[in-house]
Amino acid sequence: MSEIKDKLRMSDKKPKNRIYKPKKISGFPEWLPEVKRAEQKWFDEIRRVFESYGFCPIETPSVEELDAINAKGGDGESDADKEIYVIERLHKQEGDKESRLALHFDQTVPLARYTAQHFNDLVFPFKRYQMQRVWRGERPQAGRFREFYQCDIDVINVDNLPLHFDAEMPAIIWEILSSLPGMENENIQIRISNRKILMGYLQSIGITDNKKIIKITRAIDKLAKQGNQHVIGKDVDKFGGDNNGFILLDDKGNISTPSTRSEIDTEIIENITNFIEVTTVKYNSSDELEDALTNNRHFDTSNQMLKEGIEELAFVMDQLSHLPEGAVVADLSIVRGLDYYTGTVYETVFTDDPSYGSICSGGRYDDLASNYINKKLPGVGISIGLSRLFDRIRLKGNLPLSGISPADILITLPSEEARPTVMEAAQQLRKNGLNVETFHSPAKDKKQFAYAEKKGIRYIWFIPTEGEANHSVKDLTTGDKFSTTPQDWKAK
Repeated sequence: MSEIKDKLRMSDKKPKNRIYKPKKISGFPEWLPEVKRAEQKWFDEIRRVFESYGFCPIETPSVEELDAINAKGGDGESDADKEIYVIERLHKQEGDKESRLALHFDQTVPLARYTAQHFNDLVFPFKRYQMQRVWRGERPQAGRFREFYQCDIDVINVDNLPLHFDAEMPAIIWEILSSLPGMENENIQIRISNRKILMGYLQSIGITDNKKIIKITRAIDKLAKQGNQHVIGKDVDKFGGDNNGFILLDDKGNISTPSTRSEIDTEIIENITNFIEVTTVKYNSSDELEDALTNNRHFDTSNQMLKEGIEELAFVMDQLSHLPEGAVVADLSIVRGLDYYTGTVYETVFTDDPSYGSICSGGRYDDLASNYINKKLPGVGISIGLSRLFDRIRLKGNLPLSGISPADILITLPSEEARPTVMEAAQQLRKNGLNVETFHSPAKDKKQFAYAEKKGIRYIWFIPTEGEANHSVKDLTTGDKFSTTPQDWKAK
């Protein structure tokens, strides 16, 4: 009998709660309130500049069909599919025939799909901005996240797109980067090229095979990122490579040394080397650029595509001549690895830390929506890697943090009986355009002051006490105190 009673007593005891110790998820940033407020100010400033140029906002779903995302690369050799997060229900029923969905890798595919889907409802040129999270399953490191914000602008038109939009993109980016809080002392440079120059050059030396062209463009795109390691590709027999400047990488990024050079086209290597030598120069004006290329014996400027590329790049440079010297330079090593770019291309770097990589990039494309609609829709766009840029400034300690709370005023609560008067004052001040917080329970002034200071609230408001006609306000920054009314008061 006693044994049964013991078991009953044990069953009455409540089981201990299992505590899951929270931990940071690598690659997914999460900010404290004061940092999040600073990030929000960046969004507000970027939005302001975008809209000042007439760009309209859109937002697309976080997911797209997997086939649409995989089709982006165009050549079937893109590494993007290795970094895509696929969405699938945990308890998916056997036999369910749902489209395979994935978190979008960037905002280019969603834009192409959106434009085609809403084609008849849009006004062209269609100028849109989009500020959303994107997801990439890459190894987290400094400036590299798995979930991050991008802020994109694009202009898309039907059949043709005026070239002046290519110049508008870097002008907007320069204005934004020059005005973001915390960026005042950063030295940035927007580097511009035109892919037609490289495409025309390759044509002029007899390279027309699309697979070779893709390999070469991706190799030169890595030039600026890897210094003197010029990555040409793994296909040595078709492609060529040597140990004097060119390093061959296989698909996994490992160095591959050719066992023989009998089938290497040394003339191609020499020609590409000549082009790379030209790309190491940064040109500050259209005149410098045109002189360098038209007077270079390695450039056949009778090639129509090469000629168009030089003229278009010179035009864009001329349109940007109002920016400070060195803000924008022509840099032929900027070709962008994605082969859908067809003309102007951009990358933006810190001049005192070029190894950090590009913080804004983009370019012109002839017809990105061709998989969705039987219309020619050329466009040009550029993207700010906001999270990447913001985190750099945060880690350097250059963010102007203005406190945890967005409130301008904290109204003290001397007693519960005073709450109606406190709420009435708060409502009037909010009508005046001020952010107002009321203290949550009656407490001594010292405690309420300490709360305001911890949250970074500048002003303390006191309702009238018995015998007083006016309210009073204390500025915690200066220590000044003065009489006023909710109807009359404005923050200094």
